[in-house]
Amino acid sequence: MASPNINLRDPTLYRIRHGVIHHQTGAEWCLYPMYDYTHPISDALEGVTHSLCTLEFEDHRPLYDWVLDNLSIDCHPRQIEFSRLNLEYAVMSKRKLTRLVEEGHVEGWDDPRMPTVAGLRRRGFTPASIRDFCDRIGVTKSANTVEMGVLENCIREDLNEHAPRRMAVLHPLKLVITSYPEGQVKQLEVANHPQDEAMGTRQLPFGREVWIERDDFMEVAPNKHFKRLVSGGEVRLRNSYVIRCDEVIKDGGGEIIELRCSHDPATLGANPEGRKVKGVIHWVSAEHALPAEVRLYDRLFTVPNPDQAGGGEFTAHLNPESLLTLTRCYLEPGLADARPGEHFQFERQGYFCPDPEPSHGLPVFNRTVTLRDSWAKLEKQG
Repeated sequence: MASPNINLRDPTLYRIRHGVIHHQTGAEWCLYPMYDYTHPISDALEGVTHSLCTLEFEDHRPLYDWVLDNLSIDCHPRQIEFSRLNLEYAVMSKRKLTRLVEEGHVEGWDDPRMPTVAGLRRRGFTPASIRDFCDRIGVTKSANTVEMGVLENCIREDLNEHAPRRMAVLHPLKLVITSYPEGQVKQLEVANHPQDEAMGTRQLPFGREVWIERDDFMEVAPNKHFKRLVSGGEVRLRNSYVIRCDEVIKDGGGEIIELRCSHDPATLGANPEGRKVKGVIHWVSAEHALPAEVRLYDRLFTVPNPDQAGGGEFTAHLNPESLLTLTRCYLEPGLADARPGEHFQFERQGYFCPDPEPSHGLPVFNRTVTLRDSWAKLEKQG
């Protein structure tokens, strides 16, 4: 009772709870050991040499040592404390994570927006990227909050090196090459990775009708930096031909529904000498495309520190755009064989992985991370 450490002043070792049904022993026992008593004994019996804890257990270490010193157990583990991991745009408390699950803010513990191992795995994070993240942030006793961008850069760098490239159109617009023979399909040999020849090549079908991204066309370029397709302008279809937009087809409401284009047969794969086309866009053959659902995951909260932000409790800062589901996407046909655990870069889109569960009969791909840190500029602007 004279100890300056309050944890050593007549510490409670057991509590008595009647009528409790234990998941293993049922109602056989009413005595339950407290954590401070269980922790050192369990570590010693299991042969633990170093018990790593977060900083709130630092004041409990004298009791940890006292229990072991006063029991006839040969092993005496050493307790070492370090600061808790705090990650921006996330909550790490198990209690708060449980609330997110139970209140239906997320789909479960393996929701790709959750900072859990199950969630990171389903999102597409690799073990190597998580180990790299741990190496970068290190171990410290100083309380700090790690930027989400650090974690995202780890997976981005890993997948940039190891993920094969594929083409996918998420917001489709039909493009018809009127000068290309009807019914003719050409198999293009395309590299799986532009910097790694060891990844080999794949066959990509090309036909008269293709899907392109709706954002890759504008009737009039908004500025000189727009290097994509415009009415009357030229652009290269990646790994294929240079095309020119000759006609824009609209519906009764003025919505663009189709582009009519012509192609230059001499430009397959490369520009002839003296021919320059700056813009390159991706595409998918309309006849051979794989319909799929694509889920675009983003940060779960809108503020870096939802625990400390004003305006109520942490759930008030949930990001309503943390999940965007796209149901009318078209992928290159080879992705029909993709399996959970594989990773791909959808060219000009980001890094994606197959989800274990299909949706309405369609394969589902989850976005792991974008190609660039789009939040960095927003954070800089405040």
